Amino acid sequence: MLSQRTIETCVGLFLLAGILSLIILAFKVSGLTSFFKKEGYYITAQFDDIGQLKKRAPIKMGGVTIGEVTNIHLDRSDYRAIVTMRIDSRVNDIPDDSSASILTAGLLGDNYVAITPMYGSSYLKAGSVVSETHSAMILEKMIGQFLFNIDKSEKSKTGRGGMQ
Repeated sequence: MLSQRTIETCVGLFLLAGILSLIILAFKVSGLTSFFKKEGYYITAQFDDIGQLKKRAPIKMGGVTIGEVTNIHLDRSDYRAIVTMRIDSRVNDIPDDSSASILTAGLLGDNYVAITPMYGSSYLKAGSVVSETHSAMILEKMIGQFLFNIDKSEKSKTGRGGMQ
């Protein structure tokens, strides 16, 4: 039969392993550490408007996640958003004439970057820039434009919108 001291030591080690596992899980989920750094290469793209795109947003191609957004900053010369993306190393055959679009998951979901492959014979590599981009569709702007157009058409129908 095991002694009381051996049982207490085993329980203590088990508890310590459990606490250590929870700490690693917390760091992994929060993204505050690079314990599990994924292999890949970095590309950039410039967008006029990125909407609510955030760091760690997924990069998708054909609906499959192939990477994530690693950095977003503003280009001070032309005031466009520069998005840096890490693409998994297993996806190394994306044509360099592909386009990048910022889309929304569902009607009000989070934004992500969708890459649409084209037909070029050379491929994106580390440091490449995606030149063809499509900015995010901002729901608030679209509603505002719709309401403005309705108001404008109502005024033109009643004759109060123009010169009289």
